[in-house]
Amino acid sequence: MSAPPGDDDTGSKSESASQPARFMSVRQVAEYLHLNEKKVYSLVREGKIPATKITGKWIFPRELVDHWLLQSSHGGLLTDRLVVAGSDDPLLYHLVMELAGDVQAQALVSYSPTGTRLGLALLAGLRADVGCVHWGPDAESTIRHPALLQKYPQHRDWVLVRAFRREQGLIVAPRVLEQHGSELTDLLRAPLAWAMRQEGAGTRRFLQEALSAHDIDANRLQATAQALSEREAAALVATGDADIAPGVRASASEFGQRFVPIGWEAFDFALGRRIYFRALFQRLLDALRSPAARKYADRLGGYDLSCVGNLIWGME
Repeated sequence: MSAPPGDDDTGSKSESASQPARFMSVRQVAEYLHLNEKKVYSLVREGKIPATKITGKWIFPRELVDHWLLQSSHGGLLTDRLVVAGSDDPLLYHLVMELAGDVQAQALVSYSPTGTRLGLALLAGLRADVGCVHWGPDAESTIRHPALLQKYPQHRDWVLVRAFRREQGLIVAPRVLEQHGSELTDLLRAPLAWAMRQEGAGTRRFLQEALSAHDIDANRLQATAQALSEREAAALVATGDADIAPGVRASASEFGQRFVPIGWEAFDFALGRRIYFRALFQRLLDALRSPAARKYADRLGGYDLSCVGNLIWGME
């Protein structure tokens, strides 16, 4: 997302005087909404108006302000629902369940871990409000994740919000490490029983790239079980139904298994622009930023929460 030009003159110079700037300053948004600037700052502090801070100045994307006005004026369509689908994550699951417990029967808050690709398909079909995405190494996420979203015609109405970074690798039974050691290459080449993730899961994609980097044919792996989520993969290893599975450090910690790291990845939220300002989604972001979330993440291990809520793509 590129920064808008200028300080107060945040719109394109080609825009006519009658057309509000695409990116508005505090003064411009106050004029646009017929409010005083003090009230605008109050709305920003309360998190009620879409805004982002760039080089110390508050900027208001006009299109998102319009979405916010429309949703506010009719009470907000389905503001009492937040259905999260896509990639599985232990920390996110914990926070979603806490949020569901807080709102009780006043709203529907649910999490359906389906894998990255199916989550996006559900988002595109308006059957989910948020799709959780991870698709390869962290360093390439700002290119790969938008490219993945652009495969869907609905992407023009979507934004991509950073949830966190997390550590990907192998979930391994302790007895396996005693026998084969903890070297990544040795484990990838050992005759082990794998719990393999389904097609369309970001964790499977991460493993496939690791295998390619070590010149190992994925067909050589002995897949004895299929895991449809991070936590199911760890559970299969913990119960002895598999020796090893691709997954994140947090899942290994949850089930008392060993972990061999491969690398870090970004975990993002894909969602419609109108959903971004839904109170339930903002509450979820607040929960991720909370000290309680950091404490829980530290206990599980393998998280970096320094980037929670960053807008990655889709606000132009």
